[in-house]
Amino acid sequence: MNTLRLLVFCMLIPGIAKAQTFVANYDESKVPPYTLPELLQGKDGMKVASTGDWEAFRRGEILSDFASAMYGKVPDAALPWGVEVLAESREALDGLAMQKQIRLVFGTGNVPFMDLLIYIPKSAGAAVPVFLGLNFGGNHTVEEDTAIPITESWLQRPAGEESRGSATRRWPLRKIISAGYGLVTAYYGDLDPDYDDGFQNGVHPLFFRPGQSKPADDEWGAIGAWAWGLSRALDYFEKDPDIDAERVAVMGHSRLGKAALWAGALDRRFAIVISNNSGCGGAALSRRAFGETVGRINRVFPHWFCTNFKKYNENEAALPVDQHMLMALIAPRPLYIASATDDLWADPKGEFLAGLFANPVYRLYGKQGLPTDTMPGPNQPIMGTIGYHLRQGEHDVTDYDWEQFIRFANLHFGKQ
Repeated sequence: MNTLRLLVFCMLIPGIAKAQTFVANYDESKVPPYTLPELLQGKDGMKVASTGDWEAFRRGEILSDFASAMYGKVPDAALPWGVEVLAESREALDGLAMQKQIRLVFGTGNVPFMDLLIYIPKSAGAAVPVFLGLNFGGNHTVEEDTAIPITESWLQRPAGEESRGSATRRWPLRKIISAGYGLVTAYYGDLDPDYDDGFQNGVHPLFFRPGQSKPADDEWGAIGAWAWGLSRALDYFEKDPDIDAERVAVMGHSRLGKAALWAGALDRRFAIVISNNSGCGGAALSRRAFGETVGRINRVFPHWFCTNFKKYNENEAALPVDQHMLMALIAPRPLYIASATDDLWADPKGEFLAGLFANPVYRLYGKQGLPTDTMPGPNQPIMGTIGYHLRQGEHDVTDYDWEQFIRFANLHFGKQ
Protein backbone atom coordinates (compact mmCIF):
# COMPACT_ATOMS: atom_id res chain seq x y z
CA MET A 1 0.00 0.00 0.00
CA ASN A 2 2.79 2.44 0.77
CA THR A 3 4.41 1.63 -2.58
CA LEU A 4 1.07 2.25 -4.28
CA ARG A 5 0.68 5.58 -2.51
CA LEU A 6 4.16 6.64 -3.66
CA LEU A 7 3.32 5.73 -7.27
CA VAL A 8 0.07 7.69 -7.10
CA PHE A 9 1.97 10.72 -5.75
CA CYS A 10 4.49 10.31 -8.58
CA MET A 11 1.70 10.62 -11.13
CA LEU A 12 -0.02 13.57 -9.49
CA ILE A 13 2.75 15.80 -8.13
CA PRO A 14 5.18 17.56 -10.46
CA GLY A 15 8.85 16.92 -9.72
CA ILE A 16 8.19 13.85 -7.61
CA ALA A 17 10.40 11.64 -9.75
CA LYS A 18 13.46 12.73 -7.81
CA ALA A 19 11.96 11.15 -4.66
CA GLN A 20 11.28 7.76 -6.25
CA THR A 21 14.60 6.37 -5.05
CA PHE A 22 13.72 7.05 -1.42
CA VAL A 23 13.51 3.82 0.58
CA ALA A 24 11.49 4.15 3.77
CA ASN A 25 12.50 2.31 6.92
CA TYR A 26 9.74 0.16 8.40
CA ASP A 27 12.01 -1.88 10.71
CA GLU A 28 11.98 -0.84 14.38
CA SER A 29 15.45 -2.32 14.83
CA LYS A 30 16.77 0.24 12.32
CA VAL A 31 15.31 3.30 14.04
CA PRO A 32 18.38 5.41 14.87
CA PRO A 33 19.22 6.07 18.53
CA TYR A 34 17.80 9.43 19.47
CA THR A 35 17.44 11.81 22.39
CA LEU A 36 14.42 14.08 22.43
CA PRO A 37 14.83 17.76 23.29
CA GLU A 38 14.01 18.57 26.90
CA LEU A 39 10.40 19.55 27.28
CA LEU A 40 10.55 21.03 30.78
CA GLN A 41 13.89 22.82 30.63
CA GLY A 42 14.39 26.25 29.14
CA LYS A 43 17.15 27.29 26.79
CA ASP A 44 19.00 28.83 29.73
CA GLY A 45 18.81 25.56 31.67
CA MET A 46 15.98 26.73 33.94
CA LYS A 47 13.66 23.90 34.98
CA VAL A 48 9.91 24.17 34.48
CA ALA A 49 8.28 23.31 37.81
CA SER A 50 4.80 24.82 37.40
CA THR A 51 2.25 25.99 34.89
CA GLY A 52 3.45 29.49 35.69
CA ASP A 53 6.94 28.59 34.47
CA TRP A 54 5.52 26.90 31.38
CA GLU A 55 3.37 29.89 30.48
CA ALA A 56 5.98 32.49 31.40
CA PHE A 57 8.87 31.24 29.27
CA ARG A 58 9.01 27.63 28.09
CA ARG A 59 5.86 27.51 25.99
CA GLY A 60 6.89 30.63 24.13
CA GLU A 61 10.38 29.28 23.47
CA ILE A 62 9.02 26.10 21.94
CA LEU A 63 6.40 27.91 19.87
CA SER A 64 9.10 30.22 18.53
CA ASP A 65 11.38 27.29 17.64
CA PHE A 66 8.60 25.54 15.70
CA ALA A 67 7.82 28.76 13.86
CA SER A 68 11.39 29.62 12.90
CA ALA A 69 12.69 26.11 12.19
CA MET A 70 9.69 24.22 10.81
CA TYR A 71 6.28 25.70 10.02
CA GLY A 72 7.36 29.31 9.52
CA LYS A 73 6.20 32.43 11.27
CA VAL A 74 2.58 33.33 10.58
CA PRO A 75 2.07 37.07 9.92
CA ASP A 76 0.45 38.93 12.79
CA ALA A 77 -0.56 41.92 10.65
CA ALA A 78 -4.26 42.76 10.79
CA LEU A 79 -6.11 42.01 7.56
CA PRO A 80 -9.58 43.36 6.78
CA TRP A 81 -12.04 40.61 6.04
CA GLY A 82 -15.69 40.43 5.16
CA VAL A 83 -18.54 37.94 5.22
CA GLU A 84 -20.83 37.10 2.32
CA VAL A 85 -23.82 34.76 2.68
CA LEU A 86 -23.86 32.63 -0.48
CA ALA A 87 -26.77 30.33 0.33
CA GLU A 88 -28.90 29.04 3.22
CA SER A 89 -31.24 26.09 3.58
CA ARG A 90 -33.26 24.73 6.48
CA GLU A 91 -33.91 21.39 4.78
CA ALA A 92 -30.46 19.93 4.26
CA LEU A 93 -29.77 16.21 4.73
CA ASP A 94 -33.45 15.34 4.28
CA GLY A 95 -34.50 17.88 6.90
CA LEU A 96 -31.95 16.91 9.58
CA ALA A 97 -29.85 20.04 9.29
CA MET A 98 -29.55 23.67 8.39
CA GLN A 99 -26.95 24.38 5.75
CA LYS A 100 -25.11 27.66 5.27
CA GLN A 101 -22.56 28.58 2.65
CA ILE A 102 -20.49 31.51 3.87
CA ARG A 103 -17.68 33.25 2.02
CA LEU A 104 -14.89 34.88 4.03
CA VAL A 105 -13.18 37.51 1.87
CA PHE A 106 -9.65 38.50 2.86
CA GLY A 107 -8.68 42.07 2.08
CA THR A 108 -10.30 44.24 -0.58
CA GLY A 109 -10.57 44.06 -4.34
CA ASN A 110 -9.72 40.89 -6.26
CA VAL A 111 -8.47 38.94 -3.25
CA PRO A 112 -8.53 35.35 -1.97
CA PHE A 113 -11.55 34.00 -0.16
CA MET A 114 -12.51 30.89 1.78
CA ASP A 115 -15.93 29.30 1.39
CA LEU A 116 -17.29 27.68 4.54
CA LEU A 117 -19.81 24.86 4.18
CA ILE A 118 -21.75 24.69 7.45
CA TYR A 119 -24.20 22.07 8.72
CA ILE A 120 -26.06 22.60 12.00
CA PRO A 121 -28.56 20.16 13.59
CA LYS A 122 -31.98 21.63 12.88
CA SER A 123 -33.28 20.45 16.25
CA ALA A 124 -30.51 22.17 18.23
CA GLY A 125 -32.42 25.15 19.64
CA ALA A 126 -29.16 26.73 20.83
CA ALA A 127 -25.61 27.30 19.69
CA VAL A 128 -23.94 23.94 19.03
CA PRO A 129 -20.37 22.63 19.27
CA VAL A 130 -18.84 21.95 15.88
CA PHE A 131 -16.12 19.96 14.19
CA LEU A 132 -14.03 22.10 11.84
CA GLY A 133 -11.81 20.61 9.16
CA LEU A 134 -10.40 21.46 5.76
CA ASN A 135 -11.16 19.18 2.81
CA PHE A 136 -8.99 18.12 -0.12
CA GLY A 137 -11.26 18.33 -3.15
CA GLY A 138 -13.70 21.18 -2.67
CA ASN A 139 -16.90 21.59 -0.66
CA HIS A 140 -18.91 19.97 -3.43
CA THR A 141 -17.14 16.65 -2.72
CA VAL A 142 -18.46 16.51 0.86
CA GLU A 143 -22.15 16.03 -0.01
CA GLU A 144 -24.16 15.19 -3.13
CA ASP A 145 -26.00 18.50 -3.17
CA THR A 146 -26.23 20.43 -6.41
CA ALA A 147 -26.66 23.67 -4.43
CA ILE A 148 -22.95 23.46 -3.48
CA PRO A 149 -20.89 25.07 -6.26
CA ILE A 150 -18.04 23.08 -7.77
CA THR A 151 -14.83 24.73 -6.70
CA GLU A 152 -12.65 26.55 -9.20
CA SER A 153 -9.90 27.46 -6.71
CA TRP A 154 -6.39 26.37 -7.67
CA LEU A 155 -7.13 22.88 -8.89
CA GLN A 156 -4.42 21.31 -11.04
CA ARG A 157 -7.21 19.60 -12.96
CA PRO A 158 -10.65 21.24 -13.36
CA ALA A 159 -13.30 19.57 -11.22
CA GLY A 160 -16.42 18.28 -12.95
CA GLU A 161 -19.87 17.16 -11.93
CA GLU A 162 -18.55 13.61 -11.52
CA SER A 163 -16.60 14.75 -8.44
CA ARG A 164 -19.71 15.85 -6.58
CA GLY A 165 -20.09 13.83 -3.37
CA SER A 166 -16.86 11.91 -4.03
CA ALA A 167 -15.61 12.37 -0.43
CA THR A 168 -18.86 11.74 1.46
CA ARG A 169 -17.43 8.66 3.16
CA ARG A 170 -14.82 10.86 4.87
CA TRP A 171 -17.48 13.26 6.15
CA PRO A 172 -20.32 11.20 7.72
CA LEU A 173 -22.62 14.18 8.07
CA ARG A 174 -25.66 12.32 9.34
CA LYS A 175 -23.63 10.61 12.06
CA ILE A 176 -22.15 13.93 13.18
CA ILE A 177 -25.47 15.80 13.07
CA SER A 178 -27.31 12.99 14.89
CA ALA A 179 -24.73 13.20 17.69
CA GLY A 180 -25.67 16.86 18.21
CA TYR A 181 -22.65 18.43 16.51
CA GLY A 182 -22.30 20.76 13.60
CA LEU A 183 -19.74 20.32 10.86
CA VAL A 184 -17.88 23.11 9.10
CA THR A 185 -15.50 22.46 6.24
CA ALA A 186 -13.65 24.47 3.61
CA TYR A 187 -11.46 23.61 0.65
CA TYR A 188 -7.80 23.99 1.54
CA GLY A 189 -6.99 25.27 -1.94
CA ASP A 190 -9.00 28.40 -1.21
CA LEU A 191 -6.16 29.38 1.14
CA ASP A 192 -3.11 28.14 -0.71
CA PRO A 193 -2.70 25.80 -3.67
CA ASP A 194 -1.07 22.51 -2.77
CA TYR A 195 1.79 22.71 -5.24
CA ASP A 196 5.00 24.68 -5.45
CA ASP A 197 3.90 27.90 -7.16
CA GLY A 198 6.48 30.11 -5.49
CA PHE A 199 3.75 31.38 -3.14
CA GLN A 200 2.34 33.66 -5.82
CA ASN A 201 -1.26 32.59 -5.30
CA GLY A 202 -3.39 32.07 -2.21
CA VAL A 203 -3.06 34.26 0.87
CA HIS A 204 0.73 34.65 1.09
CA PRO A 205 1.01 37.69 -1.22
CA LEU A 206 -1.48 39.58 0.97
CA PHE A 207 1.28 39.85 3.56
CA PHE A 208 4.33 40.49 1.40
CA ARG A 209 6.26 43.59 2.36
CA PRO A 210 7.19 46.10 -0.36
CA GLY A 211 9.67 44.42 -2.67
CA GLN A 212 9.00 40.94 -1.25
CA SER A 213 8.04 38.16 -3.69
CA LYS A 214 8.17 35.07 -1.49
CA PRO A 215 8.19 34.26 2.24
CA ALA A 216 11.52 34.68 4.05
CA ASP A 217 13.35 31.54 5.14
CA ASP A 218 11.65 31.60 8.55
CA GLU A 219 8.18 32.55 7.28
CA TRP A 220 5.13 30.39 6.68
CA GLY A 221 4.63 27.76 4.02
CA ALA A 222 1.39 26.14 2.89
CA ILE A 223 0.74 24.39 6.22
CA GLY A 224 0.99 27.74 7.95
CA ALA A 225 -1.52 29.23 5.50
CA TRP A 226 -3.95 26.37 6.02
CA ALA A 227 -3.64 26.75 9.79
CA TRP A 228 -4.18 30.51 9.43
CA GLY A 229 -7.40 29.82 7.54
CA LEU A 230 -8.71 27.56 10.31
CA SER A 231 -8.32 30.44 12.75
CA ARG A 232 -10.16 32.78 10.38
CA ALA A 233 -13.06 30.33 10.39
CA LEU A 234 -13.04 30.54 14.17
CA ASP A 235 -13.16 34.34 13.91
CA TYR A 236 -16.38 33.91 11.94
CA PHE A 237 -17.82 31.42 14.44
CA GLU A 238 -17.58 34.07 17.14
CA LYS A 239 -20.13 36.07 15.13
CA ASP A 240 -22.50 33.22 14.24
CA PRO A 241 -25.22 32.63 16.88
CA ASP A 242 -25.78 29.06 15.68
CA ILE A 243 -22.21 28.00 16.58
CA ASP A 244 -20.72 27.67 20.07
CA ALA A 245 -17.32 29.20 19.35
CA GLU A 246 -16.00 28.02 22.72
CA ARG A 247 -16.61 24.38 21.77
CA VAL A 248 -14.86 23.93 18.44
CA ALA A 249 -12.91 20.75 17.68
CA VAL A 250 -10.41 21.33 14.88
CA MET A 251 -9.70 18.15 12.96
CA GLY A 252 -7.46 17.26 10.04
CA HIS A 253 -6.33 14.21 8.09
CA SER A 254 -2.83 13.63 6.68
CA ARG A 255 -1.23 16.96 5.62
CA LEU A 256 -4.34 18.70 6.92
CA GLY A 257 -3.77 16.93 10.25
CA LYS A 258 -0.42 18.72 10.35
CA ALA A 259 -2.26 21.99 9.74
CA ALA A 260 -4.84 21.23 12.45
CA LEU A 261 -2.08 20.57 15.00
CA TRP A 262 -0.24 23.77 14.12
CA ALA A 263 -3.50 25.73 14.25
CA GLY A 264 -4.25 24.25 17.66
CA ALA A 265 -0.79 25.18 18.93
CA LEU A 266 -1.03 28.77 17.66
CA ASP A 267 -4.66 29.47 18.51
CA ARG A 268 -5.76 28.48 21.99
CA ARG A 269 -9.39 29.21 21.20
CA PHE A 270 -9.69 25.74 19.66
CA ALA A 271 -11.19 23.65 22.45
CA ILE A 272 -10.15 20.22 21.06
CA VAL A 273 -7.45 19.34 18.52
CA ILE A 274 -7.66 16.14 16.45
CA SER A 275 -4.91 14.68 14.26
CA ASN A 276 -5.72 11.80 11.92
CA ASN A 277 -2.79 9.98 10.27
CA SER A 278 -0.73 13.19 10.23
CA GLY A 279 2.69 11.49 10.30
CA CYS A 280 5.95 13.30 9.59
CA GLY A 281 5.63 17.00 10.36
CA GLY A 282 2.44 16.23 12.23
CA ALA A 283 2.10 13.91 15.21
CA ALA A 284 5.01 11.52 14.51
CA LEU A 285 8.42 12.02 16.12
CA SER A 286 10.87 13.25 13.47
CA ARG A 287 13.94 11.70 15.11
CA ARG A 288 12.63 8.17 14.58
CA ALA A 289 13.09 8.58 10.80
CA PHE A 290 10.49 5.82 10.37
CA GLY A 291 8.37 5.86 7.22
CA GLU A 292 8.34 9.35 5.74
CA THR A 293 11.29 11.47 6.85
CA VAL A 294 12.08 15.18 7.05
CA GLY A 295 14.33 14.99 3.98
CA ARG A 296 11.82 13.14 1.90
CA ILE A 297 8.90 15.39 2.80
CA ASN A 298 10.89 18.55 2.07
CA ARG A 299 12.05 17.31 -1.33
CA VAL A 300 8.62 16.21 -2.49
CA PHE A 301 6.59 18.99 -0.86
CA PRO A 302 8.98 21.96 -0.71
CA HIS A 303 6.09 24.38 -0.21
CA TRP A 304 4.63 22.87 2.97
CA PHE A 305 7.12 24.11 5.57
CA CYS A 306 9.41 27.11 5.87
CA THR A 307 12.71 27.08 3.96
CA ASN A 308 14.68 26.71 7.23
CA PHE A 309 13.19 23.24 7.73
CA LYS A 310 15.31 21.96 4.84
CA LYS A 311 18.41 22.38 7.04
CA TYR A 312 17.28 19.24 8.85
CA ASN A 313 17.04 16.93 5.83
CA GLU A 314 18.76 13.71 6.98
CA ASN A 315 19.69 15.77 10.04
CA GLU A 316 16.73 15.34 12.38
CA ALA A 317 18.92 15.18 15.49
CA ALA A 318 19.81 18.86 15.00
CA LEU A 319 16.19 20.00 15.18
CA PRO A 320 15.59 22.23 18.23
CA VAL A 321 12.17 20.61 18.67
CA ASP A 322 10.36 17.35 18.08
CA GLN A 323 6.68 16.59 17.77
CA HIS A 324 6.00 15.68 21.42
CA MET A 325 6.63 19.37 22.02
CA LEU A 326 3.97 20.33 19.48
CA MET A 327 1.52 18.06 21.31
CA ALA A 328 2.50 19.73 24.58
CA LEU A 329 1.71 23.18 23.16
CA ILE A 330 -1.94 22.10 23.02
CA ALA A 331 -2.07 21.47 26.80
CA PRO A 332 -4.19 21.66 28.83
CA ARG A 333 -6.79 21.30 26.07
CA PRO A 334 -7.92 17.84 24.92
CA LEU A 335 -5.88 16.32 22.10
CA TYR A 336 -6.74 13.24 20.05
CA ILE A 337 -4.24 11.35 17.87
CA ALA A 338 -5.39 8.67 15.42
CA SER A 339 -3.23 6.17 13.53
CA ALA A 340 -3.85 3.19 11.23
CA THR A 341 -2.22 -0.24 11.20
CA ASP A 342 -1.38 -0.20 7.47
CA ASP A 343 -0.20 3.39 7.43
CA LEU A 344 3.40 2.74 8.43
CA TRP A 345 4.37 5.71 6.25
CA ALA A 346 2.90 7.94 9.01
CA ASP A 347 4.69 5.98 11.80
CA PRO A 348 1.85 5.02 14.19
CA LYS A 349 4.30 4.25 17.00
CA GLY A 350 5.94 7.66 16.57
CA GLU A 351 2.50 9.28 16.73
CA PHE A 352 1.68 7.43 19.95
CA LEU A 353 5.03 8.30 21.52
CA ALA A 354 4.60 11.99 20.72
CA GLY A 355 1.39 11.97 22.72
CA LEU A 356 2.97 9.98 25.54
CA PHE A 357 5.99 12.29 25.84
CA ALA A 358 3.70 15.32 26.03
CA ASN A 359 2.27 13.97 29.32
CA PRO A 360 4.57 15.96 31.64
CA VAL A 361 3.04 19.25 30.53
CA TYR A 362 -0.51 17.96 30.87
CA ARG A 363 0.38 16.80 34.38
CA LEU A 364 1.56 20.30 35.26
CA TYR A 365 -2.03 21.36 34.69
CA GLY A 366 -3.40 18.48 36.76
CA LYS A 367 -4.59 16.64 33.65
CA GLN A 368 -4.22 12.94 32.97
CA GLY A 369 -2.71 13.24 29.51
CA LEU A 370 -2.38 9.90 27.73
CA PRO A 371 -3.58 7.32 30.28
CA THR A 372 -1.14 4.52 29.41
CA ASP A 373 2.50 4.18 28.43
CA THR A 374 1.77 1.00 26.45
CA MET A 375 0.68 1.45 22.85
CA PRO A 376 -2.77 -0.12 22.49
CA GLY A 377 -3.61 -2.78 19.94
CA PRO A 378 -5.83 -2.20 16.93
CA ASN A 379 -9.29 -0.75 17.59
CA GLN A 380 -8.64 -0.28 21.31
CA PRO A 381 -9.05 3.49 21.81
CA ILE A 382 -7.76 5.12 24.99
CA MET A 383 -9.10 8.44 26.19
CA GLY A 384 -7.61 10.73 28.79
CA THR A 385 -7.07 14.41 28.16
CA ILE A 386 -4.94 12.99 25.36
CA GLY A 387 -6.66 10.22 23.41
CA TYR A 388 -5.25 7.75 20.90
CA HIS A 389 -6.38 4.90 18.70
CA LEU A 390 -4.76 2.60 16.17
CA ARG A 391 -7.45 1.72 13.64
CA GLN A 392 -7.20 -1.34 11.44
CA GLY A 393 -6.73 -0.33 7.84
CA GLU A 394 -4.94 2.18 5.68
CA HIS A 395 -4.31 5.92 5.39
CA ASP A 396 -7.85 7.29 5.42
CA VAL A 397 -10.65 8.75 7.53
CA THR A 398 -13.39 6.24 8.29
CA ASP A 399 -16.62 5.95 10.24
CA TYR A 400 -14.63 4.25 13.00
CA ASP A 401 -12.38 7.30 13.31
CA TRP A 402 -15.34 9.65 13.48
CA GLU A 403 -17.05 7.49 16.10
CA GLN A 404 -14.00 7.93 18.34
CA PHE A 405 -13.75 11.67 17.64
CA ILE A 406 -17.40 12.04 18.65
CA ARG A 407 -16.87 9.96 21.80
CA PHE A 408 -13.87 12.08 22.71
CA ALA A 409 -15.78 15.30 22.12
CA ASN A 410 -18.69 13.97 24.20
CA LEU A 411 -16.28 13.26 27.04
CA HIS A 412 -14.76 16.73 27.05
CA PHE A 413 -17.78 18.78 26.02
CA GLY A 414 -19.95 17.17 28.70
CA LYS A 415 -22.38 15.61 26.25
CA GLN A 416 -22.42 12.07 27.63
